[in-house]
Amino acid sequence: MRLILIRHGETEWNREKRIQGHLDSPLTAEGVGQAVAGAARLKEVAPQLDAVISSDSGRALRTAELLTVGRELPIERRAELRERSYGIGEGLLYAEMDVRYPTLFSREKHLDPHFTPEGGESRVAFHDRIVSAFARLAADYQGQQVLVVSHGGVLGVVYRWLNNLGVTSPHLLEIPNLGVNVLTHSEPGWRIETWGDTSHLRASTVDFV
Repeated sequence: MRLILIRHGETEWNREKRIQGHLDSPLTAEGVGQAVAGAARLKEVAPQLDAVISSDSGRALRTAELLTVGRELPIERRAELRERSYGIGEGLLYAEMDVRYPTLFSREKHLDPHFTPEGGESRVAFHDRIVSAFARLAADYQGQQVLVVSHGGVLGVVYRWLNNLGVTSPHLLEIPNLGVNVLTHSEPGWRIETWGDTSHLRASTVDFV
């Protein structure tokens, strides 16, 4: 299996530095442009696709639509590919969250794999959800080439998991919007072929939520 994994385009809330999680926000004009540029790059990386899969969040679905214009492939929605749920923090600006819930994302709690924001997911629960989602992808699409559109947090889990960095490793990895990441899966398991290719973009927006 060969999997092209892409983070959605820049959203209004990315630009505002507002926490999204399971909530949603539309793509900005820049985000749409990123997706259009990504579609051209995708034709080079994967001229033929067997399937297109997206998180069921609107920002990911819209990105998947733009990436696959002219391909005439249905987009399969999978809720297990959503961003991490941040519970009561969702919808807040980072600055607002620091005032309302000053300890919610303290370094100690943020790196505690079992700390769960009220109404949200722990890092361990999120990690386990994503690893299970990728096991399902490998089982469902063996020997095929598949596009998956998801989120920055999801890509961070995948990168740490495949590089054996651990659930609590610092979250300092750059996850650009519309960066192209290529994974392969065979009998020994997953392997990263390409990570964070932004050669098709003028600039990239980087954050983790």
